[in-house]
Amino acid sequence: MNFIKTTELDSKYAMLDQMSLTELLTNINKEDKTVALAVEEALPQIEKLTFEIIKKLKSGGRLFYIGAGTSGRLGVLDASECPPTFGVSSDLVIGLIAGGDTAIRKAVEFAEDSTSLGWQDLQSQNINPNDVVIGVAASGTTPYVVSALKHCNTNGIITGCITCNHNSPLSQAAKYPVEVIVGPEFLTGSSRMKAGTAQKLVLNMISTASMIQLGRVKGNKMIDMQLNNDKLLNRGANILMNELCISQEEAKQLLKTHKSVRQSIINYTTSENK
Repeated sequence: MNFIKTTELDSKYAMLDQMSLTELLTNINKEDKTVALAVEEALPQIEKLTFEIIKKLKSGGRLFYIGAGTSGRLGVLDASECPPTFGVSSDLVIGLIAGGDTAIRKAVEFAEDSTSLGWQDLQSQNINPNDVVIGVAASGTTPYVVSALKHCNTNGIITGCITCNHNSPLSQAAKYPVEVIVGPEFLTGSSRMKAGTAQKLVLNMISTASMIQLGRVKGNKMIDMQLNNDKLLNRGANILMNELCISQEEAKQLLKTHKSVRQSIINYTTSENK
């Protein structure tokens, strides 16, 4: 199949260095507006992948994101936000980045070019067929990611990917590819822009939909969130006030006693029904 790396094609905009600030911001925004529509086109692919993830998570498996550079950082970000948002263990959704944790803040030279380190990083997490691995790479060509997925396939591990090019090596390696075609970047080749935004949107969708399907949400509220600051304590109290029709004082006392919105609801409801 033909493979054209559209993420590397020339920007539709010439002479950026001669644009006014207003023109720069307006044109960047104009391009950003196209990203959600590109994600919409990929919804059938996203649904197929997320369905498989939910099945594995419900049966005790884990979800891995693996990437390099911006893509790797986005995976690490999404994984790191699952415990505080949904109250799940930090080893349920795991983000791996080429070059290790150092690469989250500072680029590690040539780490993404390795064809062995991706699989080694997964093996260090005791990866197994109960798990799902999603390769995240805007170009769809990153050796660290592509080779990791190929090893997963060989070992009976479900693979998916999030990429921004059609028919890339990564798409061909993934059993459940997600291709969000955003076209050339405003700044030629700067895939941290539209491609990065697209990947962030898809990651949000996958993790949020999965957690809802796993029962980590009641109605539209995060009843399993970690109550680790005043803002979240107040949010938790408001949830209890609305859910149980109680005062703020009662809600805060419940949270102080049970340390959890969910447990507060369960215990209050149980005591009321006695």
